[in-house]
Amino acid sequence: MINNKFLSLLGFAHKSRNLVTGEDTCRMNIKKDAIKLLFIAGDASDNTKDRFLHLCKSRNIPVRIIEDRDTLSSAIGKVNRTVFGVTDQKICRGDAQSFGCVDDT
Repeated sequence: MINNKFLSLLGFAHKSRNLVTGEDTCRMNIKKDAIKLLFIAGDASDNTKDRFLHLCKSRNIPVRIIEDRDTLSSAIGKVNRTVFGVTDQKICRGDAQSFGCVDDT
């Protein structure tokens, strides 16, 4: 179960334009080395999970598989999104425990 603090942080990241959503947008930003942390919905297809896990592993980007797409999408006011990328390391550092980030500075 996802706590409300995590969902609030996800919404804050989206509102501050530090969150990208959708498979194509996230893939493009991963290749630009813009994404610092990636979330994948637990009910995403196995092909999607494998593709992003491999891509992130090769670029040393942490990945978290979280609950389901409806819960994550509703936190940012969108519908049916399975992949979310945080683009700002400072947001991860803001509350490392809630976001599941490690402060590496």
